[in-house]
Amino acid sequence: MTTAPLLTPVTGTLHALQVPIPYPMKYVTVLIDAPAHGPVTMIDTALDTPEARQAIEDGLAALGLHWEGVDRVIITHHHPDHYGLAGVVEERSGARVHMLDVEIGRGERYWHLWEEWLPGHLKFMRDHGLPAESLASMGADNRRGRDRVHPASAVQPLREGQSVELAGSEWEVLWLPGHADGHLGLWNEHESLLIAGDAILPRISPNVGLYAYTRPDPLGDYLQTLGKLELLNPDRAVVGHHGPVMTGVQARARELRAHHHERLDFIRAEVARQPGDAYALSLAMFPRDLNMSGRRFALAETLAHAEHLRLLGGVYRTWDETREVWVYHG
Repeated sequence: MTTAPLLTPVTGTLHALQVPIPYPMKYVTVLIDAPAHGPVTMIDTALDTPEARQAIEDGLAALGLHWEGVDRVIITHHHPDHYGLAGVVEERSGARVHMLDVEIGRGERYWHLWEEWLPGHLKFMRDHGLPAESLASMGADNRRGRDRVHPASAVQPLREGQSVELAGSEWEVLWLPGHADGHLGLWNEHESLLIAGDAILPRISPNVGLYAYTRPDPLGDYLQTLGKLELLNPDRAVVGHHGPVMTGVQARARELRAHHHERLDFIRAEVARQPGDAYALSLAMFPRDLNMSGRRFALAETLAHAEHLRLLGGVYRTWDETREVWVYHG
């Protein structure tokens, strides 16, 4: 028995579709703009799984569309649950796929150079304390994510400040880095409506992690993004998870800033008490049992906080020759 697609009208011809993903968030938001006359646009594409393909097919059908009817795809960021089916849509429809220019050179390229880059990613985690016995399982976890991404063959750049037409009006392209280096947002001032992706979420804190291929201070980037969202103060935001629409963006941005400052204080206190590598710090900051994917996110997020402090001069690090890891000190 087929269930009805989880479609929510957003504004005009723009609809939000909740697509199932095998992650704790359960769903990711895919937006479909289906004007009677004019190009059909999809914003984000979910993960490449049979369940996601079916949900998108059902959502398109509910709007009188099929895969081949999509003219344009806009990706908020390169993470698998947002970019996974971009290549499938491109192949089935000939749609142009767009990302923020900042995201193409690293994030999108990551999927094409995954095999070549994987050893460097794992070494980066090992340098920050990941136990050697965890490397194989973390590599396997990364491979599962890669298998669910069908990247586009060609991606066209969008640039911050550019305008795109959507649902019959103009939207400004925003750069909202932190969760991903080139995270894109779309802002409709007239509607006071933001398409936010994962830049802000209502129930969970977007993961802000430092990886081998990211900008050096993703947390610093994200704190600036929160300031931008606070000033923007949209009436509504379409979000990637736990939505599809949220209100109270300004208050939530302030909550998230306070949350990250608490974590910075925690790390500062931990390394003052006892120097440690980022993996040890992650076990203290995220003490609950986590699967390998969760532990990878925890390590990357802890590292983002530790490096933010180091770049500000709040902590320093030394190389432990014996253990071959970076150790943070207060």
